Parts: sequence; C-alpha cells; structure tokens
Amino acid sequence: MSQKDQAINGGTPVRTQLLPYARQSIDDADVQAVSSVLRGDWLTTGPAVQEFERAFAAFVGAKEAVAVSNGTAALHAAYFALGIRQGDEVIVPAMTFAATANAAVYLGGVPRFADSDPETLLIDPASIEKLITPKTKAIAVVDYAGQPCDYDALRSVADRHHLPLLADACHALGGTYRGKSVGSLAPLNTFSFHPVKPLATGEGGMITTDDAELARRMRLFRNHGIGTEHRERQEKGSWFYEMTELGFNYRLTDIQCALGLSQLPKVPGWTARRQAIARQYESALKGLPLRMLAVRPEVTHAYHLFVVELDLNTLSVDRSTVFRALRAEGIGVNVHYIPVHLHPFYRERFGTTAGQCPVAEAAYDRLLSLPMFAAMTDADVHDVVTALKKVLVAY
Repeated sequence: MSQKDQAINGGTPVRTQLLPYARQSIDDADVQAVSSVLRGDWLTTGPAVQEFERAFAAFVGAKEAVAVSNGTAALHAAYFALGIRQGDEVIVPAMTFAATANAAVYLGGVPRFADSDPETLLIDPASIEKLITPKTKAIAVVDYAGQPCDYDALRSVADRHHLPLLADACHALGGTYRGKSVGSLAPLNTFSFHPVKPLATGEGGMITTDDAELARRMRLFRNHGIGTEHRERQEKGSWFYEMTELGFNYRLTDIQCALGLSQLPKVPGWTARRQAIARQYESALKGLPLRMLAVRPEVTHAYHLFVVELDLNTLSVDRSTVFRALRAEGIGVNVHYIPVHLHPFYRERFGTTAGQCPVAEAAYDRLLSLPMFAAMTDADVHDVVTALKKVLVAY
C-alpha cells in the first residue's frame, strides 16, 4: 500500500473503533464478589484484606504479602521497610515508569540510573556495578514488559556489595524465573493492580516477602504508622492506639480485595492467552522493519507489554509519525518508557543528563508497545498486524 492509502492521510482505517494497548477483564463473578462486600459490614480494614494477602502470598510462593493502595505505594512502603533515608542512593533502571525512582525520592533518597541490556531492555547488571558507592543502600530492578530479570546475576551483585534487592514486578505477575514464580525472586517484590496490569482491582498494590519484620514495618507504614487497625481494636473492644512511625494512609479496601480475590485464580489462564498472542505477533511480524525484544530461555514471560523497536535506518519517518499513523488506523499503540532520568524533574533536581544511559535512550526513540491483553481476539491481533504492515511498508 502507498502512503495515500493510510488513514492518517484520508484512507480507510483498519479499525473504526480504537483497540487499546491494554484493558481490564471483568466478569459476573467479579461483580458478584464486589457486591457481596458492599452488602457486608466491612468496606475497608476488614477480613477480605487478610484473605487477599494470604491468597496472593500462596500464589507467588512467598511467606508474607502486604496489600496497599497502589503500585507506587508498594514501592514507597518497600523502600521505607529497607530504611531508605535522606541522601541514601538507590540504583534503579532508566527504562521504567517514574514511580520506581519517585518512591525513593519521597524518603529523601537519590536515584542512580542504570542502563539497559540492549537485547531485552532489562536492567544491565554490569551497569549497576559501576554505580555502586558507599552511599548506595539498595538496588531496585524492574521486570520490564513482563520478563523476569536475570536474578542470579543481580543477586550476585547485591550479595557481593551487601545490598538489599527490590524487584518491581508490576509487569510480571504470572511469570517465572528458572521455575520460581515472580514474587518470590527477591527479598521484596512489588506489584500493581492498575486496570492495565495482569490483575486489576481498579487501583491497588502488593508487596511480597519472606521477612516477617519487613512485612510488619510495611503494614505499619500503610496505616499512618499506627500499630493496630480499626477491626483489630474493635475485636478486642479497645479504642487505644499509638503512632510509632510517620506513615501514610495506603490501605487497600475490602471492596478492591474482593475483586482481587476473584481475579487471582484467572491469572494463569490470562497469562497463557497473552503468551499465545505474543507467539502470533512473533510469527506474523517477521520481515517487517522492526525488532522484537529477546526472551531468555530460563524465563516464562508474562507479556504485560509486547514491545518492538522500529528500524529507523530502514524507515523514512520517525517513531512519532508511525505512532500517529497506527493510532489513525484504530490501533492503540503506546510507548514504554521515556527513560526516567530524562524527565524535567530529574534533570532539574538531580542534574541528570542525556547520555547517561545510552542504550535506554537509543531504544526509547524506537519503542512501540503493541496492544496486549487477555481479552484480545485473534481478529484483534490480525488487525494490529494488518495495520503495522500497512504503515511500515508505506514508509
């Protein structure tokens, strides 16, 4: 097809209704679960919270799970539990959502940005090693797009320098690394339940750990720094409480936990469907001017995102033009992510500059996230492929 056939130039679009890059899956059982809580006595700090925590911990193979109000709160609570304080350096990936770094800044921490592995865009262990100083207090890594990081290499770096490792696993629920579930791969593992994530509670988050003391500190932190919650005091017939730390109101409601409990058993099936969609993409997109990210053989990829890098040396236009053209065709592509150190806040507050993370920066100019969610049909996948071929061939 020629450029004049493209929807952006007045041609007929592949789809008349936009296919989003991701969306939640809600069924009648989910609605019923939420309804039951709405008719009960406890809308928050009630029994559904502990039930969801226990079920989630069992699902990922961790001893403890702490429910919080969103994925950013999960990161904030985890950094708090690790004792991050003013001036402490935390190594984070450049290729992630800003919250991975922001949550350390909330506590006075200083993010140090590590570059990406060029094949997977996961954090590069060698880049981490170069950033470690006497001020380094933690290493945070991200299972980008749903692929678990190289945890053997990361644990080796962390152990050698006596540093705690935090896994931002918000993309990767349902994935595995060498047979172990995501959520059990680091001393602390954080999750998000935003509607575009593998499990949705509207907003919501979770931290998993095998360390009971870290779990205690995070439960304290999510409840204003108060050691008991309302339901616990009511059951004891007591009103007295004490605030021992400066915490936040990061509680997850029973309404959301009921939805999470209903969704959790469906995660394996949803993961399998996203993996099947990925295989369709991998087969259909061969020969186009783009590169699909490498997947290491020792992992099970959860495919929260399906990310491609455009071959800009072959194309006559930049990523922004391809993005607009695909959106005009009804395909809701997205971009994940602007490297965090390039955001104005980090440039102004911490003096970060272009050139610090060359692999992540070069990839960013070429990245596109294709639609990827479990409810996508084979016809939806065909539309994405058709639109990609239509646009990329024309350019």
